[in-house]
Amino acid sequence: MSYRVLPTRGGLPPLHLLLAVAIMAVWGTNFVVIKFALAHLPPMTLALLRFAIAFFPLALVVKRPAVPWWNLALYGVLIGAGQFGVLFTAMRADITPGLASLVVQVQVFFTIGLSMRLSGEKVAPFQIVALLLATAGLAMIALHTDGSATPLGLAMTLFAALSWALGNMVARAAGKVDMLGYVIWSSLFAVPPLLVLALLTDGWPRIAAGIAAADGATWAAVVWQSVGNTMFGYAAWGWLLARHPAAMVTPMALLVPVFGLGASALLLGEPLQWWKLAAFILVMVGLAIGMLWPRLARLVQPTAGAVG
Repeated sequence: MSYRVLPTRGGLPPLHLLLAVAIMAVWGTNFVVIKFALAHLPPMTLALLRFAIAFFPLALVVKRPAVPWWNLALYGVLIGAGQFGVLFTAMRADITPGLASLVVQVQVFFTIGLSMRLSGEKVAPFQIVALLLATAGLAMIALHTDGSATPLGLAMTLFAALSWALGNMVARAAGKVDMLGYVIWSSLFAVPPLLVLALLTDGWPRIAAGIAAADGATWAAVVWQSVGNTMFGYAAWGWLLARHPAAMVTPMALLVPVFGLGASALLLGEPLQWWKLAAFILVMVGLAIGMLWPRLARLVQPTAGAVG
């Protein structure tokens, strides 16, 4: 099934905008949900369960996309073990959910850098400014030792962001596919490495104890990783991208850290010190420049050219 991208002007229609905000709310608040689940389940075990449930039983009703198996496997390993497995490990005790939702968004810069490396494109001045601002925000986080983020936690979250960016490159190589089916079937290949890592890092006694101690809220959090983030999030996001230009939809992702930090402060009592807010502003401004500057330049250029 194919869709025609609508030549939308003046922004997304109200209902489509509401849907985009809802997706960002799900993805942003999910960092708090992860923290709830980690109260009982070891991190690699949580990631293992997330991807196992994402694959089965959804694979029974969602067709495998027509992409090579190696592509699905590589994406599954990068996103399953590289991104979520490491991110969950960092969030266990080394970085707060709010900061994790912010730091992992630097995958935007990793993705841009990898794309430019492959295409041979030179770095633009606005990209340097954006990167410097985001780096200043990360440095501010690293310099504060109140326990919000340890050096190890920051490093692991950055590794998760890099794995996400590499996964983006693999997904791009797959071409235009049904993203929901792509995520579901790639989850099959996330399970084996996560099982090995769970046995090595969590250990069977902790795995068994965690599963035994898990209550209804914990299992609801695990299921939400698959149902909320995969079925709703990716399906609805793909639906929007199929109907509107990507440049109009993708900047909505800037709302993820807003919901992430806000939900962590409201539901978990994460303190919002001045330095944390300053780091948030620096990273967010850097992300905004990196994502929005090309579009703004295209909008301003015709007007500038018409003057005089």
